[in-house]
Amino acid sequence: MKPIRSLEDALNRCQGMGMRLSRQRRFILELLWQAQEHLSAREIYDRLNQQGKAIGHTSVYQNLEALSREGIIECIERSEGRLYGNISDSHSHVNCLDTAQILDVHVELPADLVAQIEQQTGVRIVDYRIDFFGYRSPDSAHPSPSDTPKASETANTSENLWL
Repeated sequence: MKPIRSLEDALNRCQGMGMRLSRQRRFILELLWQAQEHLSAREIYDRLNQQGKAIGHTSVYQNLEALSREGIIECIERSEGRLYGNISDSHSHVNCLDTAQILDVHVELPADLVAQIEQQTGVRIVDYRIDFFGYRSPDSAHPSPSDTPKASETANTSENLWL
């Protein structure tokens, strides 16, 4: 299956899967590709309504569920709720504990490391995702354990980086 790399790819995937492209579904997809960050359902609802695109809570939740279930958008589970974003290529996340950003990064593991994992597990690796956690500011690079937020406490903005 061709990877989703653009809004047009996402719309084509919906049509190819027989999903109806309602105006609400199109609004959500357009917003996620324009925003380039991970958003909660509430943030999606708020932004669309601020743009004058009247859409109900239920419609937002139902469309996000359908789109994420079919792999058209990304859904990240957090303790405070789910965050949704567009899917570009397979990528990992860096969770900045200073800014609460989620940065998308593209990491290619060395082939010998992947082979070692396959040998240890007996599973042929076809894809992977790594979650990194760290600090951007030097002052907070060595916090006390009680000051360190849990990974689930990180918020919902993203940037794309290539490594």
